[in-house]
Amino acid sequence: MIRIRNKKLCSGCSACASICPHGCIAMIEDNESFLYPKIDDKTCVNCGLCDKICHELHPYEKKEYLDVYAAINKNEYTRLKSSSGGLFTSLAESIISKDGIVFGARFDDFWQVFIDYTDTMDGVAAFVGSKYVQARTSTAYKDAEKFLKNGREVLFTGTPCQIAGLRHFLRRGYENLTTVDFICHGTPSPKVWRRYIKEKVLNEYSEVKNIFFRDKSQEGWDRYHFTVEYENIYENKLVSSYYWDNYYMKAFLSNISLRPSCYHCMAKGGVSHSDLTIGDFWGINNVDSSFNDNKGVGIVIVNTAKGDRLLDSILGIKKIKVESDLALKDNICYRQSVVPHPNREHFFKWLDMAPSLVAHIEKELFVCNESKVRDYLIKRKYELKLLLSGVMAHKK
Repeated sequence: MIRIRNKKLCSGCSACASICPHGCIAMIEDNESFLYPKIDDKTCVNCGLCDKICHELHPYEKKEYLDVYAAINKNEYTRLKSSSGGLFTSLAESIISKDGIVFGARFDDFWQVFIDYTDTMDGVAAFVGSKYVQARTSTAYKDAEKFLKNGREVLFTGTPCQIAGLRHFLRRGYENLTTVDFICHGTPSPKVWRRYIKEKVLNEYSEVKNIFFRDKSQEGWDRYHFTVEYENIYENKLVSSYYWDNYYMKAFLSNISLRPSCYHCMAKGGVSHSDLTIGDFWGINNVDSSFNDNKGVGIVIVNTAKGDRLLDSILGIKKIKVESDLALKDNICYRQSVVPHPNREHFFKWLDMAPSLVAHIEKELFVCNESKVRDYLIKRKYELKLLLSGVMAHKK
C-alpha cells in the first residue's frame, strides 16, 4: 500500500485513490491544504495497485518532442479571453465537433478549482484561462476512462503531473485520447487561495461574477492583471491590479506558496507523455517580433504523432515552426523546477496565526536571512531576469 513519507514525492494527482478497487484511499488535506492519500487500513487488501500506478514511484522515461511552434488563435476575441495564444479553445472545438469530451480546470461555487468535463463549447468557456491554485482531480480519471471505453473522443488537459497520473491510472493507451499539459510554474496552496478570496475578494466586493488571473484587457499580454468581475447595483464592474502589485500573484511567482513536489517535479520535460504541451511563448520577440502584438502568443510543443495530427487539423490558428533551443530558452519551466523561497517553511508555519494574509505575505517575502536570500537569488537568476523584465517594462 502507498505511504507518503516524503511530501516532495507526491504531486496529489489522486491516481492512487481513483484506482483503489475498494475505495479505501481518501485524499485528505494536510496543514498546508495540499491533498495527500490516506489509507483505511481496515478495508485495504494490499492489492498493490496504488503503488503500481504512482507516477512518482514509477516515472515514465523522458520522451523527446517532435516540433515546436509559436501559435495564435485567429479569433482575436478568443485570444483576448485566453491566457496566451488561445490554442486550447481551438483544440477543444476540434474535439467537440467530433461529439467528443473535453476535460479542464474550472471554478466551483466557492471559487476553488477542480477538473471537470463538458461536451459543449459553452462548457469549455469555464476552462479557459489560467487558474493559479492546485485543482482537485476528483473523479476526472474515472470519468475519462468511462468515456474512452464508450468510444468517445477525449481531450484531457492538466498539469504535467495530472497527465502523468491519468496515463498511469489508465494502464493502457487509447487511440481516442489526446492529452495536453502546459508549461507549469507550480501549484499554489488552496489554503492560501481560500484566505485571499475571503479577505480580499468576498469581503470587499458584492456578488463576484468571475475571477481572471491573466486579464489582458487592461494592458495586454506581457502586463497582465489579476481582475475580479463583480455585480454592483445591477451592473457588472471590474477591480484590477497589475500582477506584480497583487500579493497573491507575488507569493505564487516568488515560489513561497507552492506544493513541496513542485520544487522537485517528476513530470516535466516530456516525462508526462502528453501529446501536446502548451504555454506562453515568452521570448517570442527574440524569434519573430512581428508575431507579437501583445495580445498573447502560445508555444506548442508537439510530443507525439497524434498531437501533430490534431494540431494540423485545426484551421483557426496561425503557427510558425521555431528552432527548439531558441523557443525553450525563455521557457525554462518546461524542463526545470522552480527554486523554493527561503521562507517557505516559515510562511506556512505561521500562516494560520497571521491576522492578515497580505501582511503575512509581505513580511515573509522580504524579511529573511541575507545569506538565504542571496542563495535564492543566485539559483533563480535566469527565472527572475525574465520575470523582472516584465516588471521593468511596466514601470517604463
